[in-house]
Amino acid sequence: INENSKIIFGLAALWLFTYGILRLRSLFKSDTAILSNNIKPSSLLNALSTTAIFTFANPHVYLDTMILIGSISQQFIDLNRIFFVLGSCIASFIWFFSIGYGAKFLTPIMQTPRNWQILDSLIATFMFIIAINIAVQGGWL
Repeated sequence: INENSKIIFGLAALWLFTYGILRLRSLFKSDTAILSNNIKPSSLLNALSTTAIFTFANPHVYLDTMILIGSISQQFIDLNRIFFVLGSCIASFIWFFSIGYGAKFLTPIMQTPRNWQILDSLIATFMFIIAINIAVQGGWL
């Protein structure tokens, strides 16, 4: 691993470790709960414009589609590239569909601070595991 990659791995591990610490802090200080008051959207235009803003103003849309998926797709040729694109589209549809219905399903469950604490502890654990793996791969540990 070259020196630039080692620095990037170290920064990524530090970032994830810091995020894990923030989740732990939230775990011990939080009294968060989802308050659902079933507000109906004011209009179809309002709902569509809000959706468009969240979609097109989100930098991850461009990072994921053009940089991540675009660069990975370069390893495929001919029909395999088409299969990769179709698989990416299907996976994206399933992911966002699941987020929507998952949020609807989890709203009643996440109404208590205790369940938020459980979620924060799981997120912190995963962040620490990923940070350690990245640090090991980068030669930091």
